[in-house]
Amino acid sequence: MDAAAPSLEPSLATRLERLPGVGTTRGEKLAKLGLVTVRDALMHFPRDYKDFSGVHAVADFVEGNHASVAGTVDEVASRTTLAGRTMLTVTLTVAGGRVRGVWFNMPFMARRFERGMRVVLAGQPRRGRGGWEFAHPEVRWLAGDEAAHGSEWLAIYPLAEGVQQSQVRIAVQAALEHAAGICPEAFPEAMLTEKGLLPIETALWEIHCPSSRAAIDAARRRLVYQELFMLQLALRMHRGQQTRAHAAPSIAVDTRLDARIRARFPFEFTAAQRRVCRQIAADLVNPEPMNRLLQGDVGSGKTAVAIYALLAAVATPVPKADAAEPVGSAGPQPAAGVPARPERYQAAIMAPTELLARQHAASLERLLAGSGVEVQLLVGGQPARERRRVVERIASGVTDIVVGTQALVCGSATFRHLGLVVIDEQHRFGVLQRAVLQQGVAEPHTLVMTATPIPRTIAHAVYGDLDVSVLDEPPPGRQPVATYRVPPAEVDRWWDFFRGKLATGRRGYVVVPAVEESKRDLATISATFEALAHGPLEAYRLGLVHGRLKPAAKAGIMDDFRTGRIDVLVATSVIEVGIDVPEATIMTILDAESFGLAQLHQLRGRVARGPTRGICGAVTGSGDQPHPRVDAFVETCDGFALAEKDLLLRGPGDLVGTRQSGVPPLYLADLLRDASVVAEARRDALAVFESDPFLSDAKYDRLRKLVLDRWGTMLGLGQVG
Repeated sequence: MDAAAPSLEPSLATRLERLPGVGTTRGEKLAKLGLVTVRDALMHFPRDYKDFSGVHAVADFVEGNHASVAGTVDEVASRTTLAGRTMLTVTLTVAGGRVRGVWFNMPFMARRFERGMRVVLAGQPRRGRGGWEFAHPEVRWLAGDEAAHGSEWLAIYPLAEGVQQSQVRIAVQAALEHAAGICPEAFPEAMLTEKGLLPIETALWEIHCPSSRAAIDAARRRLVYQELFMLQLALRMHRGQQTRAHAAPSIAVDTRLDARIRARFPFEFTAAQRRVCRQIAADLVNPEPMNRLLQGDVGSGKTAVAIYALLAAVATPVPKADAAEPVGSAGPQPAAGVPARPERYQAAIMAPTELLARQHAASLERLLAGSGVEVQLLVGGQPARERRRVVERIASGVTDIVVGTQALVCGSATFRHLGLVVIDEQHRFGVLQRAVLQQGVAEPHTLVMTATPIPRTIAHAVYGDLDVSVLDEPPPGRQPVATYRVPPAEVDRWWDFFRGKLATGRRGYVVVPAVEESKRDLATISATFEALAHGPLEAYRLGLVHGRLKPAAKAGIMDDFRTGRIDVLVATSVIEVGIDVPEATIMTILDAESFGLAQLHQLRGRVARGPTRGICGAVTGSGDQPHPRVDAFVETCDGFALAEKDLLLRGPGDLVGTRQSGVPPLYLADLLRDASVVAEARRDALAVFESDPFLSDAKYDRLRKLVLDRWGTMLGLGQVG
């Protein structure tokens, strides 16, 4: 029986099925949306609103624009059309004339209308043969069940299959009446007044049952501000806790060391690289662990900055008081009478793929030839014997720099004195669950990098516990890649053009979206390879690389491509990150519409590595259909502009892979739409933290409890204060 208990003590934990008007049957349906308790219903915010004010008159109508009109039912008629569909027509007398509401194949709606009823129709009016009409409009009856909302703006909620808007509205209304008055107020009264924020009870009523458009805006601002403020405060508490719990090595980069490191590079650093190196050096000298995010567009020189930081760490001796007896020496011993090298800090760089890890290791070995700095590779694809040898050298402290993948954090590698960890392509490793290697006598400094540019406000929200550095200047001579959309009718001409560039000595990529055949009928790598080898590119040497190849085979093919023994590399998106072959300056991306915008930009970056201007052709499966991502990709090579566009097209969660990598979920805030609130909330949260890092003042009691309830477990905050 769907009867509610006669009296319920107000509680946010009350199950919805116990509330008046909800009951067991509706409760089971609402559970499909994750709505089980009163708290769940209150935090299930509308995705949109419909104007049911009914203030419009016939003279105000603009075809296709939303309107709501109040009137009296004059006539209800139902008939069957020649096509066999039922058609219900309800005619209203309204201000300035008459309008009709029309519903097809909904005969049951006829029972809900009677002559003399007053209703509001809302929708997009259009001119019909008999005057203005609304097709399948939303209806608000001005008497009966729906009048209980008492709102001129009707909330439209996210739904799940089998759940109706009316069922969610009934549950939310019941939850508001049951417990809106007991929701804890996070902010002190003085802060509410200073910031011009609605009290929490008012905000909840107005977000769900608004009295006006202005009330919706005010309620949304209050709830978004609180959500972002609490997140920023929680992230800052997390960072403060980490700082207090762990000391980091002090790595001083003086003028002499700076000059020695930069002399290793065969090029001058850009002004942006020098600025970021100064920021990193200022962090490294402090005994607090550095937590810095380095972001920059494809080809902006992030790897060079990371190597600068690695070399600063391994050039720094471990203080004698911290240096321990060797754990077992795997390295060569000094000859008699030759003083042993003082122990130095070690550094590690984690890459998202084995392909990129091998490239980093090769680049470091070339750069550091003759320096005495030992670089070792640690990846999952190594033979067991080689892996054991590398692990032993890491543990003994003989190895200075370790380049690896997730194998670095699988428990097999133990560092003697780890001073710095660089994590390349941050979002591939998770956000809040970053793999921080805490080994040796101190916690290492951490530098995380991403080549997916993120607007600064978004970076502050997503990576709130990190300081942010931006490389916003390309290296000298780096040119934007000429990018074209290639419709089916132009494919033959494109291959003629592609061959012409290969004939001049260039190398090229052909990127396909799939390894095997799929229901989506995408280009597959083996079929593409065969078609090109026996077709437009038969005169050239082709190689094939994808994620399912064994590491040794993959590395061999890449080496052949890098040295020119292969002219064209046919590949999947495995090459999207970090592959650096300056002679490869032309790319074809097949079925380009199947890739994400950020991924397209990363792929294009592979042909922007040298002084010769790169060229990229995005081949689409149709010439007349719109492809917003491909069009945006063709229009600009500015990674930050594309990141903004990506946010608009896909949302911030998809941009940085947050749904898979642990970014705290946000109930209401939209990081792009609410960019100004992100900045305001961050500024205010930092001010509160600096004045009271433990939130020990009595006025923050409720705020502290709410922060711990929401973020404590996820961020490992423990009992703050």
